[in-house]
Amino acid sequence: MALSVDIRKALGNFHLAVQFDAGDETLALLGASGCGKSVTLKCIAGILTPDEGHIELDGVTLYDSASRINLPPQRRQVGYLFQQYALFPNMTVRQNIAAAVRDKARRQTEVAEKLRQFRLEAVADQKPGQLSGGQQQRCALARILASEPTAILLDEPFSALDSYLKYQLELELAETLGGFPGTVLWVSHDRGEVFRNCRRVCVIDRGRSQPVTTLGELFRSPGTEAAARLSGCKNYADARPREDAVFLPDWGLTLSCSRPVPEGVCRIGIRAHHVQLAGPGAENAFSCTAVKVVEDVFSTIVLLRPEGAAPEAPLLRMELDKDNWQAVPDKDRLTVSVPPEAILLLES
Repeated sequence: MALSVDIRKALGNFHLAVQFDAGDETLALLGASGCGKSVTLKCIAGILTPDEGHIELDGVTLYDSASRINLPPQRRQVGYLFQQYALFPNMTVRQNIAAAVRDKARRQTEVAEKLRQFRLEAVADQKPGQLSGGQQQRCALARILASEPTAILLDEPFSALDSYLKYQLELELAETLGGFPGTVLWVSHDRGEVFRNCRRVCVIDRGRSQPVTTLGELFRSPGTEAAARLSGCKNYADARPREDAVFLPDWGLTLSCSRPVPEGVCRIGIRAHHVQLAGPGAENAFSCTAVKVVEDVFSTIVLLRPEGAAPEAPLLRMELDKDNWQAVPDKDRLTVSVPPEAILLLES
C-alpha cells in the first residue's frame, strides 16, 4: 500500500504546496502551528478540495485536477482522528463503533470484536461525556478501524492533554498502530512525539513541504533553518563559506567544519548541548562572557557572548549538566568549543 500526495491550494493569503510519498509506515508531518499540516490532512480526507494536483492511495486516485476526479470522503477509505476525536455525543460507545461498520451482516460481530480489542467492553453502553480521555481515544480508534481504512490520519491527537496523560495515551496509540497494515500520517509540532513514533518525516514550513527524510537525518543534517528549529536547535548565526570552514560575522568567529561547505550555505545552527566547556587541544575553541545563567529542571542553561561579537549579535546558548556547571571555577569568563561535526550547515 502507498499514499502519494502532490497538491496545491490557496486559502486567502496562505498558499499550500505539498508533495510526499508514504508506504506502509507511520510518516510524520512536522511543522509549526499554521504551516498547513491540518489543511493537508483535510485535502487527503476529502474535507477540503485542492486547487490542483493529485492524490493516490493504494492505486486508487482520490483526487486529480487534470482528470476532474474528486472522490467523496466516504469513498476514500481514510480514517481521520481529529484532535477532539469527534465522537457522536448522543451515541454510546457501541453505537459510535457500529456507525462505521459498512457490512450490516457483520456489524454486531465486528463491534463486539472492537470492544474487546480496545478494552471498551465495560463502557460499551456509556456515552463519550462519561469516558476518560484514554477511553475516548480508544473509542475513536475503534470506530476508525471498524471502517477498514487503507490510511489513518492523526491530527495532533495529544495537543490538548497534560504531559502525563499524553504519555500514557501515546503508548496506547503506538501499540494500536503497530499492527495496522497501511499508511499512517502523524501530524505534530512536537519533535519528541515524532521521534518516538515515526521513522521518517516530512517537514512543512509556511505551506511548503520539504523532502521526506529519516528522523536521524533531520537531527544530523536538517538542511534548512525551519527544519533545524523544528528539530530543537537553539543557536543560529549568519555564515560565509570558507572551503571547510565558516566565518560568522555576528560573533567574529571562524569555525572549522567536518566537510567542505557548499556555496549556498548562508546560516549555521549549533545545538545547545554541543556547545561544550573546552578541554586541552579542543577544536573550535573560543572565549566567551557568561551573560545569564538559567537553572532548568535537569540542566543549567548559560547564555554566552563570544569575545568580539557585535553588540546586537544573538547570544550563544550552552546547556550542560548541573554538576558540570557547579564545577566551573570562573563562571564569568569561559572558553568553550564546538565540535566541527556538530555545526549544522543551512541553506535558508
